[in-house]
Amino acid sequence: NFLVTGPKASLSYTKSVHAGAQGGIKECKYQFAWDRWNCPETIDMCSLATREMSFVHAISTAGVMYTLTRNCSLGDLDNCSCDYSKNGKSGGRGWLWGGCSDNVEFGERISKMYVDALETGQDSRAAVNLHNNEAGRQAVKATMKKVCRCHGMSDSCTIRTCWLQLSSFRDIGNYLKVKHDQARKLEMDKRRIRTGNSAVSRGTIANTFKDIAQTELIYLEDSPDYCVKNSTLGLQGTEGRECLQGGKNLSQWERRSCRRLCHECGLKVEERRTEAVNTCNCKFYWCCTVQCDRCTEVLVKHVCARREAAYEHHPRRRINILSKTCF
Repeated sequence: NFLVTGPKASLSYTKSVHAGAQGGIKECKYQFAWDRWNCPETIDMCSLATREMSFVHAISTAGVMYTLTRNCSLGDLDNCSCDYSKNGKSGGRGWLWGGCSDNVEFGERISKMYVDALETGQDSRAAVNLHNNEAGRQAVKATMKKVCRCHGMSDSCTIRTCWLQLSSFRDIGNYLKVKHDQARKLEMDKRRIRTGNSAVSRGTIANTFKDIAQTELIYLEDSPDYCVKNSTLGLQGTEGRECLQGGKNLSQWERRSCRRLCHECGLKVEERRTEAVNTCNCKFYWCCTVQCDRCTEVLVKHVCARREAAYEHHPRRRINILSKTCF
């Protein structure tokens, strides 16, 4: 509902927009899998302008633009094709523009029609959301890569033709995760944040952060305490969340997941074992049967569990935030 409706929306692009938005949320879940806030689908935080919501706006918008651009290049959309505008022009020493460059201008234009048109407010929150939408689109363009093909006798590469191609969406997610970690908080009149349609024009508010690059994420409000359950916002807290303890080829962030999700939230790490019965040692007999053994495998996982008086000793401050209706 957040992305697939709007006064200027064209129904012919709706499936791509929907798929792009879903792809953005899927990537959000991957990027925050081992964070206290893990991009849950049950959140009711759309009225907030937190650091996390800046990422949601950016990655969702990027997903819409990415999918529209890709489907355009694949020929799946009407009135759209590859970007041939630079073909035949020199791009540098020894190479020319050619091939099928992904049409990011098309993806950008249509994504704006769907996403930005939904921000009808004139308050600071709407201005921040629009800025973060644009940061998502800038991420798609910033991560594009040049792909080249050699031409000449026996692939001597006398000359190359090159075109611009979308990176993987994982690259875009990684790019925006860094921007999330570096996001800048703006200090503004809190009454303007909660006004809805403020009398102050969006242009006046936007002037507050005019010097911030379009590629950067911004937010207005501190995040709630993700350690504890918050029914108003649909947050479940970290109790019961799985964390990684031991294991091979873990990143530093993954190795510290139990400390971040459990210990720092006043919880203990509890080991839970379950048994799973699977087929194993399968053999093929001529002709034509397969016989397998039944093997029992013990699965071990670690979860955050409540310790006695856990929340009484929880060092983090609880933040009470009023829920508001999303537009």
